[in-house]
Amino acid sequence: MKVDLTALEHARVLVVGDVMLDRYWHGGTSRISPEAPVPVVRVEDADDRPGGAANVALNVASLGGHAALAGVVGEDENAELLTKRLAASDVSTYFQRSAEIPTITKLRVMSRNQQLLRLDFEQRLDSVDTSGLLTQVEQALPECDVVILSDYGKGTLNQVERLIEMARYHGKRVLIDPKGQDFTKYRGASLITPNLTEFEAVA
Repeated sequence: MKVDLTALEHARVLVVGDVMLDRYWHGGTSRISPEAPVPVVRVEDADDRPGGAANVALNVASLGGHAALAGVVGEDENAELLTKRLAASDVSTYFQRSAEIPTITKLRVMSRNQQLLRLDFEQRLDSVDTSGLLTQVEQALPECDVVILSDYGKGTLNQVERLIEMARYHGKRVLIDPKGQDFTKYRGASLITPNLTEFEAVA
């Protein structure tokens, strides 16, 4: 398939999905902890990056598209950090903020370019009222040409059928980055893009 990247210069893309912060701690290891048989990492550098659906929006912007991002985040420092990082790359944000959950954060401890440990700070959104997200998406839809629904299985897209319906009502094409084995919930989408493992799981 031939992709014309120059067409992205004028594309207005709304990404909706599981927003995350990818945090990296880098440092050297020279000894084993006396408390347990694990390496001691002396943290020398830290790096925070938009992850999940936020990374998808960032990639759209880096390719020249006009990107907007809708998702659910906590009322916390990491949500503010994400908002600033995305704004610096000209990504507009339409976030529902919730005091019931933390912003999904994945902390990776790195040493000598090797990942030693990953800590996940997250809570599924199944019990959270995400009607505010639908309101944010409704506001963003008139300003976009294409909608990407980026599903990482964290619960942001638990109303995916309604989101597809809203996008189609506004005449927008809907692309799905899927998760799980039930693709029937994506009925009505213009295109579904599973990776090989996801495709084999539903074949």
